[in-house]
Amino acid sequence: MSTAISDTRPSDPMPLPEDAELAPLVEQALACARQCGADGAEAGLSVGNGLSVRVRMGEVDTLQQKRDHGFSITAHFGQSVGSAGCNQLQPDAIRAAVEAACAIARSTAPDSCNGLAEPELLARDPVDLNLYHPWAVNPEGAIDLARACEAAGLAHHASIGNSEGATLSTRSSVRCYGNSNGFLATTRGSYHSLVCVMVAADDNGMQRDYWTTVSRDPARLESGESVGAEAGRRAVARLGAAPIDTRTVPVVFAAPIARGLIGSLLGAISGGSLYRKASFLLDQLNQTVCAKHLDILERPHIPGGLGSAAFDGEGVATHDRDLVQAGVLRGYLLGSYSARKLGMRSTGNAGGAHNILVQSQRTLDLPALLARMGNGLLVTELMGQGVNMVTGDYSRGAAGFWVQNGEIGAPVEGVTIAGNLKTMFTQIDAVGDDVDARSNILTGSILIEQMTVAGA
Repeated sequence: MSTAISDTRPSDPMPLPEDAELAPLVEQALACARQCGADGAEAGLSVGNGLSVRVRMGEVDTLQQKRDHGFSITAHFGQSVGSAGCNQLQPDAIRAAVEAACAIARSTAPDSCNGLAEPELLARDPVDLNLYHPWAVNPEGAIDLARACEAAGLAHHASIGNSEGATLSTRSSVRCYGNSNGFLATTRGSYHSLVCVMVAADDNGMQRDYWTTVSRDPARLESGESVGAEAGRRAVARLGAAPIDTRTVPVVFAAPIARGLIGSLLGAISGGSLYRKASFLLDQLNQTVCAKHLDILERPHIPGGLGSAAFDGEGVATHDRDLVQAGVLRGYLLGSYSARKLGMRSTGNAGGAHNILVQSQRTLDLPALLARMGNGLLVTELMGQGVNMVTGDYSRGAAGFWVQNGEIGAPVEGVTIAGNLKTMFTQIDAVGDDVDARSNILTGSILIEQMTVAGA
């Protein structure tokens, strides 16, 4: 019988502090910075609890319980800044960190782009996005769930005789951030995951693969048995994998790895890359950068979303934005510093993007997507870091399956796929409806018209 992933919920042995305990510490830190002569300051502190259990071949391999604290302060003296931090929340430790930040700021060169976020951009009434669902599973319960997950993978097929383990992790945290422009807010969040890695073997050798489930709410995780069984299925499917001859063919990026492709685009439109002129999409605002049927949206306020946030790391309010409309780049991802470097305003992305949705007027289910491809490579794993963000040149090791006449066929490994991201994005032919929700980038599988596959 399948065991629900959220069955075990004893009382939390390490409860997080209440909001009312944290806000005064941040306010005191900001006041201390003013006493030290700072023109402005921003401070943040966080407390987190975590549990991680890894089981391999039925035995407990690792068991970790953690509680961490952190404090950081950035002091502004004119256009000079200094930052410091500590891992304690006692008033004396916080004061010492504030004084250190102020001393650093007095010694640093001014930069006209430094400064706090503009007051009118701050989130004055942040909405609750339902991000906090603590899971007070005890170590014994976590071990049982991880064991059940691994056992399901080992039982999936006779060719599976080994495992790299099943790992259950849970974390809850609270963070309070404030600055001297009058912003002060506390947020709570949780993150839970279960991952299983199976190893299958036959006369041709061994293959490994994995599956994972991720959510802010433990009640929404897949069952351990289903995670283990899927990891086993994927490992068995890879048995007999071999290279193919070098050729130029269509390529489908399976949904779990397609988000990495979109991540490269997000990196290219991020402020740091742009003002350093280290982006293949430099000066492309309001230009066509993707296929015309493609939209890429930022939706920060999805309840319970893995990338949801009412404000960014500087307190700037987040908003729904269309980054790409009908293939045209409409917006960058900017924090205050990078925005000033570019002569623009913050877009509420200090710390990164929030819930990126990839949508297409040409959306197909996976069988239809493969049928549209005809003959080509379905990529299910990528290796290496062969992405040049300045030129867009793309070359990575890959594994997956050869698709013949729209049907998944023999497993493939030991090949390299290559192209240029500027061309690849404009050659996105269709997007699958098999959206992978285990990330802040929500996309289905992506079909690229043509890439070079280098093999044997």
